[in-house]
Amino acid sequence: MMRQVVLDTETTGLEVGKGHRIIEIGCVEVVNRRLSERTFHHYLNPEREIDAGATQVHGITNEMLRDKPRFADIAGEFLDFVAGAQLIIHNAPFDVGFLNRELELLGQPPLTSACDIFDTLQFARSRHPGQKNDLDSLCRRYSVDNSRRDKHGALLDAEILAAVYLAMTGGQVSMLLEAEQQPGEARGGALRAAGPDRARNQRPPLRVIRPSAEELAAHEAYLQGLDKESKGQCVWLQMAAPDAPQ
Repeated sequence: MMRQVVLDTETTGLEVGKGHRIIEIGCVEVVNRRLSERTFHHYLNPEREIDAGATQVHGITNEMLRDKPRFADIAGEFLDFVAGAQLIIHNAPFDVGFLNRELELLGQPPLTSACDIFDTLQFARSRHPGQKNDLDSLCRRYSVDNSRRDKHGALLDAEILAAVYLAMTGGQVSMLLEAEQQPGEARGGALRAAGPDRARNQRPPLRVIRPSAEELAAHEAYLQGLDKESKGQCVWLQMAAPDAPQ
């Protein structure tokens, strides 16, 4: 059985190094590439003020969190939910950094000691280099309905990301879709080349074999090992440095 948990968080601000904290965690479970009915969702009291800019993004205010549990109160339940699963996260270093800090404050080991991590942002960049790969852009690219996403929300974003992940990894996507048909784009124009000899000269499409989620996770673990041995000098990870959180 392959068990995955699609995870998203909302925070008081962008930088964990400045003491910002998690204020919402949302998770949905995927078993053998099918959504189960199990979810994990909590709003959290961060014991500090939320940046005004962050509230504009997710709509969560300080007043809304006054009576909510602290991370320490739900940490055990959260770890039980994700234990042994592969975590699917968009821009994983952001969320994992905040989660690891919360666990560190409780004297707990980092999240990677309990779970493998699959970063959908890194994967999307490898599939669509030079294009926008934030969650809304991926929803448009893969025809995933995000009409309810007027504000960022951890559980809703996890549900949307689950649909995007399954679409991205579910098989070969047409070349026209991957090219996104930008006006004047040479690649798109080549795909539309027409003429009397087109049908006669057209070759069968090349077979494209995508790596599995397990293979990608193993590759990521290998790169992390290289980065540790080289003391942060892994060129491949440097080239795939994450965007600012979407």
